[in-house]
Amino acid sequence: MVETVILPTPSIKEVRPRTRVGQGYFIRTFGCQMNEHDSERIAGLLESDGMVAVDSADEADLIVLNTCTIRENADAKLFGYLGALKKLKDRNDGLSIAVGGCTAQKQREQIAERAKWVDVVFGTHNVHRIVDLLDHAAEWGPITEVWDETVSISDIPSGLPTSRQADHSAWVTITIGCNNSCTFCIVPIVRGAEISRRPGDIVAEIEGLVAEGVSEVTLLGQNVNSYGRDLGLNGHSPVFADLLRRVGTLDGIERIRFTSPHPKDFREDVAYAMAETGAVCEHIHFPLQSGSDGILSAMHRGYTSRRFLDKLTMMRSIVPDLAASTDIIVGFPGETEEDFQRTLDVLEEAQFDIAFMFQFSPRPGTPAADMGGQIVKEEMQERFDRLIVVQNRITFNINKAQVSKTVEVMSEGPSRKNPDVATTRTRGARLVHVPGSWSPGSLFNVEIVRAAPYHLEGRSTA
Repeated sequence: MVETVILPTPSIKEVRPRTRVGQGYFIRTFGCQMNEHDSERIAGLLESDGMVAVDSADEADLIVLNTCTIRENADAKLFGYLGALKKLKDRNDGLSIAVGGCTAQKQREQIAERAKWVDVVFGTHNVHRIVDLLDHAAEWGPITEVWDETVSISDIPSGLPTSRQADHSAWVTITIGCNNSCTFCIVPIVRGAEISRRPGDIVAEIEGLVAEGVSEVTLLGQNVNSYGRDLGLNGHSPVFADLLRRVGTLDGIERIRFTSPHPKDFREDVAYAMAETGAVCEHIHFPLQSGSDGILSAMHRGYTSRRFLDKLTMMRSIVPDLAASTDIIVGFPGETEEDFQRTLDVLEEAQFDIAFMFQFSPRPGTPAADMGGQIVKEEMQERFDRLIVVQNRITFNINKAQVSKTVEVMSEGPSRKNPDVATTRTRGARLVHVPGSWSPGSLFNVEIVRAAPYHLEGRSTA
């Protein structure tokens, strides 16, 4: 029988701590940057408990799946993967399996029922409990622990140990949850209402990261623009622009990035903070979703295409050399050819450096899943293919315009394909391959000598 616990009460049973020193763990992460950051914290907690990372599930004593539920086939992929893991479990009685993340929060009963070989299922706000839950499962059997709507920031501790993939770069969460009501999005259901971390805690975390050698930080939130509205410290609600200025002037921080802002909440004060704070990079991820006002209204996005474009123009007028990326959904219920053509028109006017493009996936529990006018797959695919052609042309043209410019880049280390070439990023997040060797986190100037459709090539000017 699987024991289910809903946090914050009641607590799980008292158990004897287990010894895992030298045991191997393997984490597979699905989804967004939030999940990637959660996986780094899970890894840090496991390593603090004596475990070591291994390269594959076959080598592991513990397998952790950190799941996403944004895409239509996310659940099917999870259960397919769990089916494959059952064979490993059958061969290895000592293997433990834990499932966390958004699908675990939403589909906890189904996972416990359909995959009885899973030892621990934990929700999106229970990352810090992973070791305790594993101890409980080892002594008392499988357990599911998730959160309810009463969760608060005090239930989610700061300063968890983290095992980062890059020594020079780190994620820092500033808010959890979301208060928006986009009809296609399941995030508020699986991550709850928006809660802001206190600015002092954020600053202290970044100062600790700097002491560890981190020089680039990405601030994370479902809607970073609304950061601090729920805090009301001394009658003053700290705003995101204030936070950018504060963390952007910390000693040792070379680059500050953030994701994602919501277009309806973006204000000039944030653009000015970007322009006036040297460490804040000239890059904005600005999710459009659709260029059709009718579809934007059905999505509950809270802006029109013209208002979106006006805000993008405002940002570019304040922040020199601003690079912009976006998200676009094709085939939202009720989308006509005219609606789709409007998206192409907005794409042409906006001239995004890059677009992350998706076909609409109905997620059970969201209003859009039950809307009429669902688009057939073939029509959705045809529009999607046309969208890719348009954006690829725009991206390539923007890349070609970078040739002969000298820009600052930060090394991410050797290229995976060629160890004699460094993978680097501009402040605008453009990918530049540079012959030579520079340690990760190194800053240097390069001249752009060639443009490719999805990257640039440069040479050091040193």
